[in-house]
Amino acid sequence: MKLAILQIKVTGDKDTNLKKVKNLYKDSKTREADFVVLPEMFNCPYEMERFGEFAEGIPGHTTEFLAELASSWETYLVGGSIPEKADGKVFNTSAIFNPRGELIAKHRKIHLFNVDYPGRIQVDESKFLEPGNKQTMVDTEFGKVGVAICYDFRFPELLRSMTLAGSKIIFIPAAFNTTTGPAHWKPVLRARAIDNQVFVVAASPARNRASSYEAYGHSIAIDPWGKVLVEAGEGEEALYVDIDLNEIEEVRKRLPLIEDLRPEIYEN
Repeated sequence: MKLAILQIKVTGDKDTNLKKVKNLYKDSKTREADFVVLPEMFNCPYEMERFGEFAEGIPGHTTEFLAELASSWETYLVGGSIPEKADGKVFNTSAIFNPRGELIAKHRKIHLFNVDYPGRIQVDESKFLEPGNKQTMVDTEFGKVGVAICYDFRFPELLRSMTLAGSKIIFIPAAFNTTTGPAHWKPVLRARAIDNQVFVVAASPARNRASSYEAYGHSIAIDPWGKVLVEAGEGEEALYVDIDLNEIEEVRKRLPLIEDLRPEIYEN
């Protein structure tokens, strides 16, 4: 199974951002991918006070563009995330498409990122976004996959729930920053892969030093043993990796974590 992760440098112009995705999509390796994943808020700057300005409905301009890409290259596409306008509210939403360009699911970010690190970073997404209220899993010809957005993956209960429901890969569009990224990005993603014995694939925007919010970059794919299969730097690039889903069963034979769970104890 072939995966492509497109790490683009996001600008303040929506159409420019979409063009960047299309340009990376033209690469022959991307065209061969079974799944392509984009970053969180890939079509607009991660500037919360501007999310309403960039928000659009689903279907809308961006998702119609993504549907066309998915159908053109006959690939599953985890469309990063965009600010979605719905019912007078704005959500941080990932749209997922099948190889026919059909919208098969959308995930609204469940856990909104609120951090107060004096002198380093202050973020309060809950002032500008509404939270989603359900986990997202999709049945594909390769098996079930899960989708979470950024801060969602800090909550092990969510990824464990998706794992127990049969997800083999967890795709995570994300935009960690240059404070939390160096400290937590790779350790937490590896922990989620190791604890659940699944593949974890996270896509970040490239770092833009001109932005008020600098993404960390370092898009990554991790196998069920916790091995980093591929990792980007901070710049704009496309990553490609082949994975073998049979590794999940092999890892669980070696170390039967899922089999040895005792939920009847944890719930008390």
